[in-house]
Parts: sequence; C-alpha cells; structure tokens
Amino acid sequence: MRFVLDNSVAMRWLFGDGSPEDLSYATHVLQRMAQDGAEALVPAIWALEAGNVIARAEAKGWLKEARSAEFLGLIQQMAITADSATFAQGLGDTLQLARRYNLSAYDASYLELALREGLPLATLDSGLRDAVQRAGVGLFE
Repeated sequence: MRFVLDNSVAMRWLFGDGSPEDLSYATHVLQRMAQDGAEALVPAIWALEAGNVIARAEAKGWLKEARSAEFLGLIQQMAITADSATFAQGLGDTLQLARRYNLSAYDASYLELALREGLPLATLDSGLRDAVQRAGVGLFE
C-alpha cells in the first residue's frame, strides 16, 4: 500500500510527544510501514521540513544529536520516496489548494500530492485533516 506521509506523523516518531490519540496514530502508521510494507510518498520539501524541526529542537536543547542520528538512520531505512513533481506544482495546483483550504503552501503540497496520486494521506495536522476531508482525499487508516 502506498500513501502520502506528512511530517507531523514522522516527528511524533522522533519526539514521542502529543496526545495519546496522536501517538497511537503515528505508531500505527510506523507499524504499517514496518510490518505491512506500506510505502510512503512525500513532497520534495519533506526532508527540509524534517531537517528544520530537528535543527531547531537541537538548538533549543530539546533533542540530542545522537538521538537525531538514530532517528535519521531509521528514516533512511524506510520506504519513503520523494516526489519529483512537487516543484512543478508549487505555483499552480499547490498554490490553488493553499488558497482554497487556507493552508500553508507546505501543507498544501501534501494535499496536492495525495490528490494527484490518488493516495490517502497520513497526517496529524488538524487543518490539513480538514482540507483532506473537504477535498475528498482519504485519510490513511
């Protein structure tokens, strides 16, 4: 099974924080990838977004570099593929989705990818979840 993976889910794997429901959902996604061979597709900005969160958390002392390295090793072993068409969509369909659903362009890139590929989206972002439902895209279950 293929799906679009939002950074909000992957960051729960790293930090282990959030509500019990969020942690349960993130763990479920991780288990589906590990046990069922589910493959994640991400917009090209995904690695930059994850890297930004990691760098900022390290700078604030919330995260040790050794833990970051461990997490990055895990991510590199996972079936996560970056979409090569994200850039081409940025000022077209992605911008239109950001406007229509009041999303950041970053969040709209996940929605655009899910729509274009016809894939469910795994996210913990409430605004993005709302847009996913309104756009008729399935949430990853």
